[in-house]
Order: sequence, then structure tokens, then C-alpha cells
Amino acid sequence: MFENVTAIFFDLDGTLVDSAPDLTAAVNIMLRQLDLPACEETQVRNWVGNGMDNLIRRALTSDMAGQAEPELFSRAKPLYKAAYAENVSVHSDLYAGVRAGLATLHAAGWPMACVTNKPVEFALPLLEQMGISHFFATVVGGECIAHPKPAPDALLLSAERLGISIHRGLMVGDSLNDVGAARNAGCPVVCVPYGYNHSQDIRDAQPDAVIASIADLPALLGKAA
Repeated sequence: MFENVTAIFFDLDGTLVDSAPDLTAAVNIMLRQLDLPACEETQVRNWVGNGMDNLIRRALTSDMAGQAEPELFSRAKPLYKAAYAENVSVHSDLYAGVRAGLATLHAAGWPMACVTNKPVEFALPLLEQMGISHFFATVVGGECIAHPKPAPDALLLSAERLGISIHRGLMVGDSLNDVGAARNAGCPVVCVPYGYNHSQDIRDAQPDAVIASIADLPALLGKAA
């Protein structure tokens, strides 16, 4: 299944980095400034995955539907961005096996892109401060394309930047959005069982394979290396 793969696209939050503690901190700074009730990290873990704007709306309403008033959202967004800029990697950490897996793939010559709904202005410093930015030839954030995952736009742009056909790319993620983006783009997808998938088992989304950690990916792709 993976014999034609020549490049890899990695999701960020929930796949490479557990960023929920810092996202929660930023959300609660925003909520406090708006005199709204604080939220719990368990809630934020469930809300993450559809981009910054949706996270803000869900936090403002304490609801997955996120039907926040436009005026309130317009006040909240700059507060959140300022708070997250100060907290992008205070408590975030790499998942087990991420550094080792990326290092092995990089040493083997795999071109890699980071594909995230998070804005690049936050994704780049997070990758840098986690010490893994040098593994990626390009970073595609939510503002780089017209439609975020599960639309195929980010994967198509990553393939273009890496100089490959989209059918020769592999998406690696943790959520239904990542599986959907891969299916819509026409490339295979591998998922990890942890991360942020709105409390659903990623196996239900039927990715092409599920691996325990990124450290297992080189062996999965061994025949294509």
C-alpha cells in the first residue's frame, strides 16, 4: 500500500505535539479578560482539531457547536492570539517516539511537511521550541489555503511545495479531519491512536494503518525507504 510513497505530511497538534495544556492556558486568559467562566483542559482536548477560530468559538460558548456571537468573537480572537503567543510551548511536549521517528526518517532522506490547521505564526515557533523544525522542508498552516482539513487543500499545497504528485504522499495524523483530508486528496493515511479526535476512536475512521507512535513509522515504510 505504501510502496509508492515518496514524501510524508505530518499533522501537528495531537500527532507530534501534545499542545492542549498551552491551548487551555491561552483560552482561559482570553476568557478571564472577557469575564467569562474558565474551561477545563479536558474540554479543550475535545474542542481542538478544526482550527483556531473554531476553538475560540467553542471556548466562548462552552459548546462543541461554537455558535458564538460575531461581536464577541471579534473581541475574543486578538485576546486569544496574544495569549497563545506568550504560551505556545510553556507546557506542550512531544509525544513519545516523535523525535526518534522523525530523526530516523530524516536521516533516510524522506522529504517531510508539517500540515496543520494552526496558523503558521504559531506552528513555526512551536516546532522550533520543540526542537523538530529542522526535520520539515515546509510548514502549511490554516491561513495558507482556502479550506482547512478535511479539505484536501493543505495536502495538495504540501505536495506542490515538496515537488511530488499528491498520490505519492502519505498523511500522518490523529483525527477524522486528517483521514478526510487524505481521502479527499487521494493519498494514503496512517494514524496514531492518541491525540485529539473529539473523544472518538480513530480506528472508526478507517485509516490505512494505525501505529502506536511515530517511532513505528520508519518500519512501516521500510520497503518504500
